[in-house]
Amino acid sequence: MSVSQAVVAHLPYLRRYARALTGSQMAGDAYVRATLEAALSDRDVLDQIGQGRVALYSAFNKIWSASGGSLPGRADMSEGALATAEERLAAITPASRQALLLTTIEDFSPAEAAEIMQISETEAQQLVLGALEEIDAESSTDVLIIEDEALISMQLEELVEGLGHTVSGTATTRDEARAIVATRKPGLVLADIQLADGSSGIDAVNDILSEFSVPVIFITAYPEKLLTGDRPEPTYLVTKPFLESAVKAAISQAMFFRSTAAIA
Repeated sequence: MSVSQAVVAHLPYLRRYARALTGSQMAGDAYVRATLEAALSDRDVLDQIGQGRVALYSAFNKIWSASGGSLPGRADMSEGALATAEERLAAITPASRQALLLTTIEDFSPAEAAEIMQISETEAQQLVLGALEEIDAESSTDVLIIEDEALISMQLEELVEGLGHTVSGTATTRDEARAIVATRKPGLVLADIQLADGSSGIDAVNDILSEFSVPVIFITAYPEKLLTGDRPEPTYLVTKPFLESAVKAAISQAMFFRSTAAIA
């Protein structure tokens, strides 16, 4: 496989990681673009990222670390949302969030996460534990679950309540989601893409986001329908079948930035 083929294969997932780390498609893509630009201008970096997924994420980490984990200017966030994110960045360790995302949503081993972050495996494991403690300390909110598979819906309910949040309602269709939101606005939405009556979880989410801003996490067996690169994409995306730790990590990040742009 050529360098370009290797990068293309892993790029959608690096972009997913970058968006989750920064809380924004625009900011995440800016870091990914900077990584690719560095590769084009430095043959050593180009050769490195062609060595596999760990190497590509390692190159990205150098760009992220060099920036200090600060947020660049972001046209897709309001001034208020950006200020909130900056305040929360000052309070929560970026390295802990990074280690958790790498080992849950991106499914790297602790050893691989350590290699990417250029730290020891023990340090990586300690950072993950620290991130989980930060999740437990998050303020509670009302969560709307849009999911048509009963067992998965129940699993998500238990997970959400275990984190100290309250389930404001569960919807299996777009219309049900509308009805629930009309009576009780959620502080977080967990949504599938394909719903029971053939309606779209994407449309249900955009209905909600047209009314008010709320963090949204898509949990789907069809991530390729959202990781297309040809339109705005969701910031938080977990693939089914999922690990509960991955959903917890996504919830932590979503509550951290507390805003999600519409995806259509």
